Amino acid sequence: MNVFGVDIGGSGIKGAPVDLAAGDLAQARHKVLTPHPATPEGVLEGVVEVVRHFDWSGPIGITFPGVVTGSVVRTAANVDKSWVDVDAGALVGDRLGMPVVVMNDADAAGVAEMAFGAGRGHKGVVMMLTFGTGIGSALFHDGVLVPNTELGHLELRGHDAEKRASAKAKEDEDLSWSRWARNRVQKYLAHLELLFSPDLFIIGGGVSRKADKFLPRIEGIRAEIVPAELQNNAGIVGAAMTAARH
Repeated sequence: MNVFGVDIGGSGIKGAPVDLAAGDLAQARHKVLTPHPATPEGVLEGVVEVVRHFDWSGPIGITFPGVVTGSVVRTAANVDKSWVDVDAGALVGDRLGMPVVVMNDADAAGVAEMAFGAGRGHKGVVMMLTFGTGIGSALFHDGVLVPNTELGHLELRGHDAEKRASAKAKEDEDLSWSRWARNRVQKYLAHLELLFSPDLFIIGGGVSRKADKFLPRIEGIRAEIVPAELQNNAGIVGAAMTAARH
């Protein structure tokens, strides 16, 4: 069975049909740039372009970079603030005439990793972190999701953690992999470990493709740290999985 997944990010909107039996994309994903400002109307056009690229008809799962309750957006840190209180499911569903489920982007990635990737079979406390324009988080206990944690906004040295430790911060400040890993990511993980005592950290987002450049440089963390196996496709897969469940 295939279901469509769309992952809305701060820099790109990407999607594809997902083979739910395999937990992988059924076709190569299509991506468009996230408009700036990333207003509901602008992002909607990007989502429509991605879905229509595949001539898709059927259920759609969509991720959003913020807190989502039901299908209503409650926070919008890395997109336009006009998203707050918008019913994203109704917005997209009415435009496409298809059933739509919306969820937090990191939660979607975590759902996929727990089912098909690095978290498969793990009990205890597992924390998925996605490093990109911001930092997303998904928290699981014995495989059960605690939704909308948004731990990228914890305070770290007087700033939102994602302002110091995201992949965008690394790029904007031209940090080496070593400096970013040790001075930023390691300190962030240590803070999370102090608060949640996870058994496993799963590191996702685009940087997961280059995990060998920074994960070996992180020291002093008791929890096991592994890269996401689905890498940057995890959000698409998790969104499709959630749409199928609904």
